Amino acid sequence: MDWKQQSVLVTGGASFISSHLIDLLVAKGTRRIRVVDDLSSGRLANIQGHVDSGVVEFHREDLLAPGVAQRMVTGIDIVFHLAAIHGGRGFVDLHQAACAQNLALDGLLIKAAHEAGAGKFVFASSGCVYPNHLQGDVNQEVYLTEEMVGPPYDADNMYGWAKLMTEMTLRAYARDFGLKAASCRFFTVYGERGVENHAVIAMIARAFVRQDPFEVWGDGTQIRNWTYVGDIVSGMVRAAETIDDGTAVNLGTEERTRVIEAVREVLRYTGHEAEIRLLPHMPTGPLNRVASNRLARELLGWEPQVKFMDGLHRTIDWYFSSRERETVSGYLAGMLTER
Repeated sequence: MDWKQQSVLVTGGASFISSHLIDLLVAKGTRRIRVVDDLSSGRLANIQGHVDSGVVEFHREDLLAPGVAQRMVTGIDIVFHLAAIHGGRGFVDLHQAACAQNLALDGLLIKAAHEAGAGKFVFASSGCVYPNHLQGDVNQEVYLTEEMVGPPYDADNMYGWAKLMTEMTLRAYARDFGLKAASCRFFTVYGERGVENHAVIAMIARAFVRQDPFEVWGDGTQIRNWTYVGDIVSGMVRAAETIDDGTAVNLGTEERTRVIEAVREVLRYTGHEAEIRLLPHMPTGPLNRVASNRLARELLGWEPQVKFMDGLHRTIDWYFSSRERETVSGYLAGMLTER
C-alpha cells in the first residue's frame, strides 16, 4: 500500500495510542490525515506538531452528535477507529452505562463509512472480548487465540461487549456489503503518552509521587502481557495493509508478567523504597490474560519488537522527565477510576 496516496481518518486521534499511530503514518509518508476527537481524554499537544505542519486536519467534535460521523468520513480512503468511551480497570468496572455508548458510536461510524465508500475500516478492539471464564486461573499457562471468542460469549463488562459487537458488525458488513475491514485486539498497551488510569502508568506515577505504602490493586498474582505502544500501532498498520474480510487479530506480546513483578521493577528502577500494600478488594479484571500472537505472525508478518522490561524503562524515563510531582499528586487518585 502506498501510504502517500491515502486519505486517512483517525478517530480519537489526540489520545495515547492513536497519536502514536499518526506518528507512524506520517513517517510512512501519509500526507492527508483527518483527526476527530472531543478531547474528553485526548490531548491536542500529542499531535500539535502534525497539526502545525499541515499534515493533520483536526476537528474537535463528538462522533455521537448528529451528522458528525458522516462529515468525518467524507473523502476518506482508510478509517482507523480508535475513539471510545474508555478508561482503565477502575473506569471499565464502575462506568458501565458510559461504556455502553460505544455500541452507538461504533455503529454510526461504520454505517457512515460504508455509505461514503471508504476503502478500509480498521477497528481498535480489545482483549476484553475474550470469555472471562478462560482467564480465571493464574496457575494455568493460557494463551488466548482468536477462535476462543465464540459461543458461549462472555465478554468483560459492557466495554468488552461493545467491542465484541463491533467486531461482529464489521464481519457482517464485509460479508453483506463488501466493506473491507479488520479488527485489532489490543492487549494492555503501555508506553510514552500513556495516562494514569492504566496499570503501568499508575505504577510509575505512584513511584513518582513517592507513595508509601505503595498500593497495588489485587493480590499481585494477576498475569498480563503488557504490549508496547509502538508495536501495537505497527500491527494496526499491517492489518490495514493485509486484512479485508473483517478478521480480528490479536496484537499482544506473549510475555507473561505478574503484576507484582512489574511493581518490583518499577520500585527498583526508580529507586523508590516503599512498603507494598496489596488491595485485593479493588478492581483487578481477569486474573490471567495473555494473547497468542500466532495469527498476527501468519497474516501480518508481525510480532512485538520491544521486551516488556525495556519498554517499561523507556516509559519510566519519559514519565519522570515530563511530569511535575505536585501536579500528579493532585490528580492521581481521581485518575485511577476516571478518564
